[in-house]
Amino acid sequence: MNELIKQIQSLKDGEIDNLIQKRIGEFKELNKKPSDELFKELCFCILTANFNAEKSIKIQNEIGECFLDNSEEELAKKLKNLGHRYPNTRAKYISESRKCKESLREVIQFNDKKKLREWIVNNVKGLGYKEASHFLRNIGFDDFAIIDFHIVDILVKHDLIKRPKTLTKTRYLQIENLLRTIGKKTDLTLAELDLYLWYLETGKILK
Repeated sequence: MNELIKQIQSLKDGEIDNLIQKRIGEFKELNKKPSDELFKELCFCILTANFNAEKSIKIQNEIGECFLDNSEEELAKKLKNLGHRYPNTRAKYISESRKCKESLREVIQFNDKKKLREWIVNNVKGLGYKEASHFLRNIGFDDFAIIDFHIVDILVKHDLIKRPKTLTKTRYLQIENLLRTIGKKTDLTLAELDLYLWYLETGKILK
């Protein structure tokens, strides 16, 4: 763990920290926007499941308002044309999740943030713990870990975990607690830590 902490601390002293803090600020600004904007970010996170984040960003920018009112068939066609790996399934999930759109603003006011993530997992089809955490981080919540293969890879590389065969809820929460420990040692929120780890593993800062 010490070597990983040293690498993170080195980044905190450089230009990357400014970029990360700017991105965190953008996430918090999104939290103040109307339900339609929150829903479009939810759709982005539905797209990222088992798919490339950069390509999902491009698709989100291309589709935009269509997330709100296109039919399932229209969405599927657009996702296919834009190269999504699972156009039909993702279009179905997005279409079905519209029933939750007007509830998002109310739900994110929950005092118990753990219940907030559980509500999303239980009510938005296509979102597991990783994608629900991704959505919450992207709208300004900073105490949820996004445990994707990049994060698993860097933790395995530093001998902090063994590579899980499957990421069950129990295992997810265990790894999240490990990341929370690293966050405390580096004086970072889980939202900030995720961006640092992603940068260490990929050389990129996305969302």
